[in-house]
Amino acid sequence: MSLESVHAFFAEKAPDITVIESPMSSATVALAAEAFGVEPARIAKTLSLRIGDRVVLLVTSGTARMDNKKVKALFGGKPKMLGVDEVADITGHEVGGVCPFGLKIPLPVYCDVSLKAFDEVVPAAGSIHSAVRITPSRMAELVAAEWVDVCEIRSQQ
Repeated sequence: MSLESVHAFFAEKAPDITVIESPMSSATVALAAEAFGVEPARIAKTLSLRIGDRVVLLVTSGTARMDNKKVKALFGGKPKMLGVDEVADITGHEVGGVCPFGLKIPLPVYCDVSLKAFDEVVPAAGSIHSAVRITPSRMAELVAAEWVDVCEIRSQQ
């Protein structure tokens, strides 16, 4: 159902964007980079976080690392990754395919400034075999994301 909700999202909000699929798994940053032929930093990974009683999505560069102190300062609480079952229940997407598009319920989405280093990024599209190619600014606009600075950049893996 998740891949279908992403297709529906783009059909309604951005019909010019095509969901691309790969026979290879793209469940991790390294696998996604290989499957879609880009450097790992261009993979836009979506983290599902619980901060206090709120759930938020944080989209970052594939090689960026969330800085817990920055997140705590910005959101007023310690971030905790959602469990595997929670992720699917809340977002409608399986782990490895989580993205800010076609969510089961509306969630606040935040895009880390680490994405702005790229003219195009490759976020998942609801499954471990799908993605889209999109500019960071267009992605943020489509999902009404707020730009934040909560990551540290790591060198290539």
